[in-house]
Amino acid sequence: MYHVIMVTVERTQTGLRLEKNVLKVLKGLAEYLDVSLGDLVEGIVLHSFDGKVPFTPETLAKIEQLKAVYGLTLTSADAHRLTER
Repeated sequence: MYHVIMVTVERTQTGLRLEKNVLKVLKGLAEYLDVSLGDLVEGIVLHSFDGKVPFTPETLAKIEQLKAVYGLTLTSADAHRLTER
């Protein structure tokens, strides 16, 4: 058995704009993982900052299902080419 050492942080509210289907997939994934949307985004960012993959193969499969449900066709290749209507 191991003990988890909790880290105290200060969080701030932010207004974050995301592509609508990206947000739908993130919300669906947060629900599936039983975490808040903020905790999910923090986890993704912290893993990315460390150069680590944030998801297990099982979670990636769930993401693919959610992308199909919500019509998300964007990929990382699109990240620097997005424009608004």
